[in-house]
Amino acid sequence: MKLRFSKMHGIGNDFVVLDCRHTPFALDPAQIRALADRHTGVGFDQLISIEPSRESGCAFYYGIWNTDGSAARQCGNGVRCVAAWLHRANALPIGDTVRLQSPSGAVTVRLLAADRVSVDMGEPVFEPAHIPFEAEHVADRYTIEVDRQTLDIGAVSMGNPHAVVTVEALPARDMMSQAPAITTHPRFAEGANTGYVQIIDRGHLRLNVHERGVGWTQACGTGACAAMAVLHQRGDVDDSVQVSLPGGTLQIDWAGPGQPLWMSGSATFVFEGEWFVDATLP
Repeated sequence: MKLRFSKMHGIGNDFVVLDCRHTPFALDPAQIRALADRHTGVGFDQLISIEPSRESGCAFYYGIWNTDGSAARQCGNGVRCVAAWLHRANALPIGDTVRLQSPSGAVTVRLLAADRVSVDMGEPVFEPAHIPFEAEHVADRYTIEVDRQTLDIGAVSMGNPHAVVTVEALPARDMMSQAPAITTHPRFAEGANTGYVQIIDRGHLRLNVHERGVGWTQACGTGACAAMAVLHQRGDVDDSVQVSLPGGTLQIDWAGPGQPLWMSGSATFVFEGEWFVDATLP
């Protein structure tokens, strides 16, 4: 069976995008893992399906899967690629604003150019039970134990759970060993994306993110939103922040509680192709 796909990336966070508007998504976890393999498949950080909307008021639905075959709830870089893909498919004109349905709820996207998109990521969620994170009440900082060390973290949901660790400089000394343990820490009931953030100044951050179900990535859109939101809550950054990741830079704008957080950045096509599904499986 041949499966047509688009390969895309948002500042290095790469995706395989499938057109499922007329043909239902039908890959199982083993097939997703085979497609994700960068040696014998195509390779991606996340797989995205574009499907008919399941909610009134939304133009399309998009599904998200990680390299290990698990389902994801949200992907900031991915939704920008969805918008650019829809534009290329003549379904979203430049300058238009549209609602899209994601696994974590509806988001609003604004196509600024063929390769640049702004996304209303909603309001950051700090209530521990809704992240979900084990804690008695909302706090700017939480203390967790990792590898016999005590760490201060921020915790927030941007449609998916995030742990944010502030460091003096990147790369941080213990980052490579600590991050997987934070990502799977038992206080995060569904796991977490772990971001290590360095404050350059009030309008500029550097960030590295270890994603649950994926590992280290070139970029993480929701991770950039989470880092800015946690630091904004603490009063450490302004309402408009540039977040530099290994793959590029995102613009994050948030005026604070009661206001939506906007993320702006690029979306790039790499190539179109066909994957021979049955040839890659035992």
